[in-house]
Amino acid sequence: MNSQITTKLQIRKSANEVFEAIVDPEKIGHYWFTSSSDRWEEGKTVTLRYDEYNAEGLINVMEVELNKKIIFSWGTEFGEETVVTIILNELDSTNTMIEVKEAGFNEKDPEIVNKMLGQKEGWVYTLTCLKAYLENGINNLRASLIH
Repeated sequence: MNSQITTKLQIRKSANEVFEAIVDPEKIGHYWFTSSSDRWEEGKTVTLRYDEYNAEGLINVMEVELNKKIIFSWGTEFGEETVVTIILNELDSTNTMIEVKEAGFNEKDPEIVNKMLGQKEGWVYTLTCLKAYLENGINNLRASLIH
């Protein structure tokens, strides 16, 4: 079994604008987490908060390639670490294909299918919120997904 999910979405913005929306703690709160403790840079551990769910988590930023790629791991504190790779493919100066791959799900977990589907659903929602924010300035969709 391939314990990886992949989600892709085209955003009508430059790769730099999409990249900055992810790594900039001032921007991330408009579409994803309530807050990010720091700019996402290689080697940093960043605390992400979801005030609406009274939740907090850590990401370990493993690799950053300006306007092209971000790799981080998360879930370590819950014993379910996965690695997320975000790839930005600038199609032209105003269109970027964003691809998110999350890998490392525990294949022996009897709930693996539900967990993978839940993560896929979460990534589709996050990228949709990112698209709405960057293309149309909509910043009130975040934290509305109910499981």
